[in-house]
Amino acid sequence: MKSNDFEDIVLNRKSVKVFDENVKIPQTEMEEMIQKATKAPSSVNMQPWRFLVVESEEGKDKLRPLVRFNTRQNDTSSAMVIILGDMKNYEYGEEIYSNAVLNGYMPENVKIEMLGKILPLYQSLNRTEMNDIIKIDSSLAAMQLMLVARSHGYDTNPIGGFEKDQIAETFGLDATRFEPVMIVAIGKAKNPGHDSYRLSADTVTKYV
Repeated sequence: MKSNDFEDIVLNRKSVKVFDENVKIPQTEMEEMIQKATKAPSSVNMQPWRFLVVESEEGKDKLRPLVRFNTRQNDTSSAMVIILGDMKNYEYGEEIYSNAVLNGYMPENVKIEMLGKILPLYQSLNRTEMNDIIKIDSSLAAMQLMLVARSHGYDTNPIGGFEKDQIAETFGLDATRFEPVMIVAIGKAKNPGHDSYRLSADTVTKYV
């Protein structure tokens, strides 16, 4: 059941380890959730996130040895969504900015000016610099996906501990281009997630 209760979505999201194996998310709904997740912000709107939805038995069999400490999530979730960052995300720059013009979001002259600055800059970045950008941007999309899933009545678990150096090759992707950032397990909780303590705002915040 979908919910628009913002307080519930944000405050009652929990990390779930075991899901109801009988619940499968239809691909149309998964695509709807991912589309909403792509409303997350990204540096100069290059949208470097890419989503690999592992939902079949074959796919999960491939993923299992790469998530050794998270096999319960792999085996019981409706899907394991691998979020990768595209090192050559700027190749979509022309498409992104041209469609922004077509939709009336910016004038043509601004598009030309922006791409004239952005594309040479992004193409000049070394791997470490681009890696920093795509990991920040893709993490924003991952968080957005978890909140969207909650609004659709599903539960999630973000996973950072996995064999990142083997993911791309295992699923037939270019390892030099696609950098794994996070895996989000999605499904319906079988066991409720635990509450956890959060430091107070005044502990983690400083005003200057």
